[in-house]
Amino acid sequence: MIAATAATAEALANLHAAAFPPAEHWDAAAIRQMLAMPGAFGLHLPGQGFVLARVAAEEAEILTLAVAPAARRQGHGAALLAGAMAGAVARGAAAMFLEVSDRNAAARALYAAAGFAKAGRRKRYYADGADALVLRADLQRDLSPPS
Repeated sequence: MIAATAATAEALANLHAAAFPPAEHWDAAAIRQMLAMPGAFGLHLPGQGFVLARVAAEEAEILTLAVAPAARRQGHGAALLAGAMAGAVARGAAAMFLEVSDRNAAARALYAAAGFAKAGRRKRYYADGADALVLRADLQRDLSPPS
């Protein structure tokens, strides 16, 4: 896993386009803009997927997590999510939030397995009319293995 940067924005945009419907995918300019925000960071598994997140004060947010269709069900999403959670802790966050389509059962299962729980709902948030579930997880300050 490597850092996602403005230099990798084209590759990230290609992954995002493969992972999301046309009305929801981000182009390279949007990804560069996200990475330029204060507190933003990203992780990239070249050719497989990436995650963008940001931290403000003690709260973190997943901006997007994309895994190429051919790379799904191989643990890449879980690895990217764990990396983003660890990165948020390293930047001082105590909680992480994200939005996910209420119709995306696979993503909801991934987030539930990582400790995310429903904190709210945004009606008709997505282009296809789906609601967004707002999920929250408490972040462990010490992610080192027990001794």
